[in-house]
Amino acid sequence: MRPRVALNIKSVDYEFLQEQFGSKSELLLKSNPVHKKIPVLLHNGKPICESSIIVEYIDEVWSSSPSILPSDPHNRALARFWAAYLDEKVPLFWVITAASEEEKNAAVDQLKEVAVEMEGAYGETSRGGDFFGGDKIGVVDIAFGSMLGSARAIQVRVGVKLLDEEKTPGLVKWAEKFSADPAVKDVLPETEKLVEFAKLLSAKFKAAAASDPLRR
Repeated sequence: MRPRVALNIKSVDYEFLQEQFGSKSELLLKSNPVHKKIPVLLHNGKPICESSIIVEYIDEVWSSSPSILPSDPHNRALARFWAAYLDEKVPLFWVITAASEEEKNAAVDQLKEVAVEMEGAYGETSRGGDFFGGDKIGVVDIAFGSMLGSARAIQVRVGVKLLDEEKTPGLVKWAEKFSADPAVKDVLPETEKLVEFAKLLSAKFKAAAASDPLRR
């Protein structure tokens, strides 16, 4: 989702090739032989891997306005810090929706802490604007916004609301603005599809646990 939003912000036409769950295409294995995972951007026949790196690459190659990273060095470093914080602290979607009850509860608690931390970051970096990047979507918005679909699926699947008016009022308004932006609204995954995906993952992990005596 992150590279697609970045490309939309820059008004760059692209072809979207979707991988099938449970298999890896030859193109993916050839393009990302180290990690063997999506996303991969193919530009002029050359692959660029890892979503955060791809977003910065897009911002540098298509350097015309609007820019995704701040021009000010300090603000740019701060934006990178919060984007990296999200990647480090936010648990994987499957951990929350398909793991054991103990792992799930720990992951939910961690997500709630992240939400409160990001509420403070939003107040600090938005400078009165609608987004972490101020008046326009920036790299932190893309990093955090790519997780909104999962947050909504978690609410349906687990019954936990991660963004609420009481603890994170700024983020609630931000999420509405971000989701409605023309660069984002057609890219956000449908909640129902993510919930079905979570059920599929849950069944897969339960089957794996049942067949492995060390995991019982």
